[in-house]
Order: sequence, then C-alpha cells, then structure tokens
Amino acid sequence: MRMPLHAGHRNLPGMFSGRRSRFYDFAARRLLRPFYRRLADDVAATAPQGGAVLDVGTGPGVLLVEVAKRRPDLALAGIDLSADMVAVAGRNLGTRADVQVADVRVADVADLPFPDGSFDLVVSSLSVHHWDDPGAAVPELARVLRPGGRFVVYDFRFAPFDELAAAARAGSLFTGQPPQRSLIRTGVLLHPRCVRYVMTAR
Repeated sequence: MRMPLHAGHRNLPGMFSGRRSRFYDFAARRLLRPFYRRLADDVAATAPQGGAVLDVGTGPGVLLVEVAKRRPDLALAGIDLSADMVAVAGRNLGTRADVQVADVRVADVADLPFPDGSFDLVVSSLSVHHWDDPGAAVPELARVLRPGGRFVVYDFRFAPFDELAAAARAGSLFTGQPPQRSLIRTGVLLHPRCVRYVMTAR
C-alpha cells in the first residue's frame, strides 16, 4: 500500500514488485529509519500491555521490526497489497533474533482477513493517501478493533483525513472520542513533519 511520496497516486501494488520492492526496502531500512523509530516509540507508548497491533500498508515491515524491539509483549500483524513487499517484510522480521514471529500477509484494508475485535491498535504510516477508497476502509478498521481500540494514521498533511472522518460519522463508527490531529517530527530532512491522526473505537 506504499507509493511514491506525493499526492494523486492510488494503490498500484505493481509499483512495489521486483526491483522496486528491493529499492523501497533499502530506503525504508536506511533513509527512513529515523522516522520508523519515532513511530515505533509512539506505538510502544500507545499499545496496551499484551495487546495486538496491525500495521496497514506495512511495506518491508520496518515499523513492525522497530515496535517488536521495544514491546516484545505485543502480538504483531501487517498487511500490504504487494506480495513482494510482504515477502520482504517476512524476511526482515524473520532474520532478527530479537523479533517475535509476526503475521504478515497480502490483503486489502477494505477487506481485512481477521475476525471481529482482533486488535487493540491499528496503525498506518505513509499509506492512507494512496488508498483507493478511504471511506470504504473505515467500517473494516472499526470491525477489527476491540472496544476502545485506536486507529492511528501517520501521513502527510494532504492525506484524506476528512474522508475518514466523514465515513466514520456516516456509519456512527469511531465514536469513542473525537478524532485527534497533531503534528509530529519525522527525523527526515525532506519531510520534517507529518500528521498523527487518531480515531477511537467505541
């Protein structure tokens, strides 16, 4: 679910197959590592003890690796539209002795392959602005969250936050708290800040 970092693109998983998947893996592990470490600190501080976390648009799984190092008590899962990205994520997670086994699979956020109430926290980083239909994903995200669970988006200012909020209002979903929007530092020179957007399930 990850794409070149500018507006206007939608889900094209083929963009992250073959050689492109290897390039994005390198970029995520090296160039974007400070960003993922900051996000992992936030996830580690947000997730409840012994909780379950889903990373939507996990790409090469770098965020999951960083979260696992900080919170070995968490059950981790990730999805991505690109089979090659999922394979890379599996390798990155499987080659680290300090990372527990994570469930990473090919899936679409609008059709999540998990039972109701599977997760305490769902996160997505630099992915939502490429979703074909953000509104269609909202009921699925609400379905897989436990009561009081949170959906946390880390994305650019132009991401479709208003579409997420409108879909939640239309379906009377994520009514646990009003949506919260704040800016966080990324640690990446070209994009020094991104939006942290939080929706809470009832």
